[in-house]
Amino acid sequence: MREAAAGLTAHGRDEEAALLFERAHYRHDPRWLLPVPPRLCLACALELLPEPGVSLVRKKHVLSCFRDILVRHTSLVIQLVTQDQRVCIHFINVLFGLLCNVEDGSIADLCIEVLIQLTTQLKLEQTIHCLMDECHKELCNMPSMRGSLATLTLLGKLVDAIPALADKLVMEHGDLMEHLLRGLVYPNEGVQASVCYLYGKLYSSPMTAEMLSGHFRENLCPVFLSTLDGAQTKELQINCLGLLRQLLKYNLFVSMIMNKSTLVGSTDSVEGPPGETSLPLVLKKLLLSRDEILQVASANCVTAVLVHSPEKYAPAFIYADIPEFLFEHLSSSSEVLIWYSYSCLILLAQEPLFFSKCHTVYGIESVVRSLQGSLRMNNTELHKQGILLFAEILTRQPEEIKLFTSSAMCRDACRALQEAVSSPVLEVAAEAVKATSAFLSHSALNQVCSSFLYYLCVSLLSAPEKTEAPSQEELCAVSELLQHGLPHISSRSPESLAFLSDCQYVEGATRQKQYCILLLFYLACIHEDRFVSEAELFVAVQCFLLSLQNQGEHPPLMVLRASVYLLAVCQDKDDALDEAVVSAIRKFLEDIRDLHVIYTHHPLLLRFFLLYPELMSRFGHRVLELWFSWEESNYEELDDVPSAGQPTVPASLAALFHILRSSPSILLILLDLIYSSPVDIARKVLIVLKTFLKRNEDVLVGGLIRGHFLLILQHLLVEHGASPSQASGNLPLLLSLLSLVQLRSESAQELDSMAMKLLHQVSKLCGKCSPTDVDILQPSFNFLYWSLHQTTLGSRKRAAAVLLSNTALIELLEKMLALTWAEEGSPRTMLLCSAWLLTASFSAQQHDGSLQVHQTLSVELDQVLKALSFPKKKAALLLAAILRFLRTALQQSFSSSLVALVSSGAQPPPAPEDTVLAPLGTSQVLSLVIGLQNLLVQKDPLLSHACVGCLEALLDYLNARSPDIALHVASQPWNRFLLFTLLDAGKNSFFRPELLRLMTLFVRFQSSTVLSLEEMCLVLQEAALADLSSLSTTTLQALHGFFLQVQSMGLLADDSMAQTLQVSLEGLSPRASSAQLPLQDMLYPFLHVGALARSQSPRLWDGVVSCFRTQGCTVYSPIL
Repeated sequence: MREAAAGLTAHGRDEEAALLFERAHYRHDPRWLLPVPPRLCLACALELLPEPGVSLVRKKHVLSCFRDILVRHTSLVIQLVTQDQRVCIHFINVLFGLLCNVEDGSIADLCIEVLIQLTTQLKLEQTIHCLMDECHKELCNMPSMRGSLATLTLLGKLVDAIPALADKLVMEHGDLMEHLLRGLVYPNEGVQASVCYLYGKLYSSPMTAEMLSGHFRENLCPVFLSTLDGAQTKELQINCLGLLRQLLKYNLFVSMIMNKSTLVGSTDSVEGPPGETSLPLVLKKLLLSRDEILQVASANCVTAVLVHSPEKYAPAFIYADIPEFLFEHLSSSSEVLIWYSYSCLILLAQEPLFFSKCHTVYGIESVVRSLQGSLRMNNTELHKQGILLFAEILTRQPEEIKLFTSSAMCRDACRALQEAVSSPVLEVAAEAVKATSAFLSHSALNQVCSSFLYYLCVSLLSAPEKTEAPSQEELCAVSELLQHGLPHISSRSPESLAFLSDCQYVEGATRQKQYCILLLFYLACIHEDRFVSEAELFVAVQCFLLSLQNQGEHPPLMVLRASVYLLAVCQDKDDALDEAVVSAIRKFLEDIRDLHVIYTHHPLLLRFFLLYPELMSRFGHRVLELWFSWEESNYEELDDVPSAGQPTVPASLAALFHILRSSPSILLILLDLIYSSPVDIARKVLIVLKTFLKRNEDVLVGGLIRGHFLLILQHLLVEHGASPSQASGNLPLLLSLLSLVQLRSESAQELDSMAMKLLHQVSKLCGKCSPTDVDILQPSFNFLYWSLHQTTLGSRKRAAAVLLSNTALIELLEKMLALTWAEEGSPRTMLLCSAWLLTASFSAQQHDGSLQVHQTLSVELDQVLKALSFPKKKAALLLAAILRFLRTALQQSFSSSLVALVSSGAQPPPAPEDTVLAPLGTSQVLSLVIGLQNLLVQKDPLLSHACVGCLEALLDYLNARSPDIALHVASQPWNRFLLFTLLDAGKNSFFRPELLRLMTLFVRFQSSTVLSLEEMCLVLQEAALADLSSLSTTTLQALHGFFLQVQSMGLLADDSMAQTLQVSLEGLSPRASSAQLPLQDMLYPFLHVGALARSQSPRLWDGVVSCFRTQGCTVYSPIL
């Protein structure tokens, strides 16, 4: 091991030694030694590379190492090199000199790579100009083009790396073009390839191309075409084609090239005078090569010429028999070559000569076979391009020239089109329908046409996109109908409409023909091919249905589906069906087993069924259910957007919203769907309803929805009273919608009779649930709390009385509170949170209104104190809810008639000094205070609010029983550390509601050791200078309370400070007193911290929102 390590170390030293120029390195400044391995000295490299006595192997090694370092540590090398611009220039000259003098191709490639890297990374104009000047001098001083390969290659790659150099090279070094021409005729294909590469980069710049247009016309064009024609090596052929592709972007150069080419417009020969080269012949030769890359490039160039003017340039390629070879390439296995061949042939088909020379007759078999093969490939663009070519040939083929020479070829074409029409890709199928139309016109509607039309219709009907596939029995029936009826249809569209409208007695064969015509119109319409007037078709279908009713006939299901769809999509908004037609449709639909067999998913069909009351009352529920089952829009995205967001809704949903606005009673059907449909459909309906209600606040539907929901709930409790959770899995969705409807009424309102009934029924539902019914209880608790709080004082007392009379609900709350101590990290944590908040609210309402208590609720006080003193893993939201409960209990001095505080086990007798604090003990108080301080230090806005509220109530409770203990708690030194821990480093960081309330508390209890007079003055000074208009109402309330407390304590002897305080109070009073509810009274569901939580703590916001989510659906809190 030691020997191996020693060997590696010696090898590393040898490698580093090879990178240093020993006889010169000692005098180099250490800054030129790169600090990363391999340790290369830049100064040594500059002296070593031009030294003739150093071997090429060593120079190559130095260059390779420098290249690697430059790639891996670009910024380090560039920073070192740019310390002295003279070093940059010298380094460029050294590398260029080595490039020009070395014959080793690999070293030349390294030099070019390093030069390009350095030049592009340095981005110094002087360096670039230096390199270009050196290249110019080298080419001008070179007696022969033999040694120009490296310089030309460098120039080409330099312009490729820095495209802007193309313009400068032509403007400042224009005489280089003569050297490039010399290189192009030099008998070395490597030099010629490098010249073509450079030319290609120059002509890629529009400005440079314009400057070089004269050069091309007078000198380059014939030389270039000759070079392309004679190219033997792959490198020269590719670079010539690359230059040609750049030239063919410009109409001017296309015209020059095609004019230089020997074009004989009226003869079949394209042979010209000796020495002249024809581009079509050159490209034809490349098409004949066996190299797929050259074949693709050649076809690409043909296309590039033809796009400028097919009628002008196509004859030259047609006379050169280019189409013949393109047709041959359609049998290739290369999708790229086939695609370019399709593209060329499509453009050539614009020229009548393409058909008169019978190229289509020669190539139609190749087209059909290629189309059949390409449809098996997974390439949609190839499918479309092939079908487009077929359609062009079918459309433009002269009638006097028979395209299909055999019935077998015609059948193959039919099958190919049938397969294309059946494509699952709509764009492909649409192109196929157009090709089919061209095929039918060409085939004169003969027997082959009827056969094809039959297969086409059956294919489209058997695999529909927006409707259910027919049964095998239905498909057989319609197949027989079409097979017998289609051959007898020979009329044009207007005659067909008149025939469909015939209201006289229609016999069997004639009726069959009407069915076929109707199905043809249906298929054309559903695939957006409108070849008749929609208004005329609307009238014709009505006449057809009335004729059926008058003769007592029932149409086949497929015909009925087509009739309803055509009426729906052809109906103008100002037109309406006759009552007789509506009645006929209803009778026809009542005779079928289910509406899904005639349903086609389309917004206009939905509108059709919901527009006419006679249809909506009978079929509205089922149509809407089918609508949502077919909808593929991602409604979850709409549900994830906050209320303030207004994303663009899908077009189908916008259409439904328009219908709902015009007829709000449809909302009742949607409500039934939420309750009775499968969960996935009910989920979609819920999201749609919620989105509609948020976006259309002017539509007053609260009473409508609440009344219908009351009926549903009463029905559920009657049928499933013992176990409502088993009645419907969608009940939580309905309850969440009910909460949203309440959310829309932001101001406090009287609870009317319906609201009280709903409150009673929902509380009754809760009483019949167990704590495991989370999905039902969570939205129900939201509803109960909102009903209790967002109303007037009189209604609140009545609502509280109703809820307190439900003994089952009170017992449920007691069970749930007890689960708090038994479950850690339970999925019911959010529901437990709601239970604590409801209990606190019930207790407060009962105490304030002296309401009758029918059932007491026991809570283990020692467990409450333990949870808050030693929180462990309790969720922040749950701790905040327990704090809210304890604050209520403290405010009531533990004298609630509803809540009985008990111990979880045997407790020792209280100490004499604890009697005054009963039921609390001194040690419990101190532990609770420490727990509250620890929770405050977490700087969680939600917990901070709840902790301060509880601390306020605790100090009030202690002060009423033992002022000394209260003062002791308020004056603890730890409180000062707590206060400054809560302060951030930012400006005005104390302008946070919970912090201002905490300071107010310390001022009230004269805790000068916690908050000194100087610090109070600092707060006042900052408040006087702050822009109070930018503060929230909640913050202003807290600030107002702080000012009043300071003023009432008489702590400000300074007149100027008192005046500042007075001015601040006058500015604050109007806004600070405008809030209706005190900050701490709206903990559930945390209205006052919602915006703060979202902006300061995404984790907290997620927690708050998750409190109001049930499994499978989002339940929005009435306040959130």
